[in-house]
Amino acid sequence: MKNLKKLALALSFVPFLYACEESTDVVDSGTYQGTIDEVEAEETEIYVKTADNKRLELYFTDSTKLTQAGSTVPFEQLKEGGKVEVEVKKVGKRLEPIAVKILE
Repeated sequence: MKNLKKLALALSFVPFLYACEESTDVVDSGTYQGTIDEVEAEETEIYVKTADNKRLELYFTDSTKLTQAGSTVPFEQLKEGGKVEVEVKKVGKRLEPIAVKILE
């Protein structure tokens, strides 16, 4: 019975996970401009939609620089719909954000 409850609980999350999942793209290392379409504060992660309709998934690291008007700012300054310029490094099949500049 205990295992059945665990299974039911685990299965209840499956539709939620699929509903939240949207594909992302891996691009070459470089600098890109776009709009933030999702902020995951608890994961220090953002998703950026570029002008050419790519969706970049960026997990911040301790070395990611976040700036606005030339000054370092906290992660909480990032908002959905905000314009950003991101410098990324392609590491295998993921992107590592080197620098994120808030443009607005």
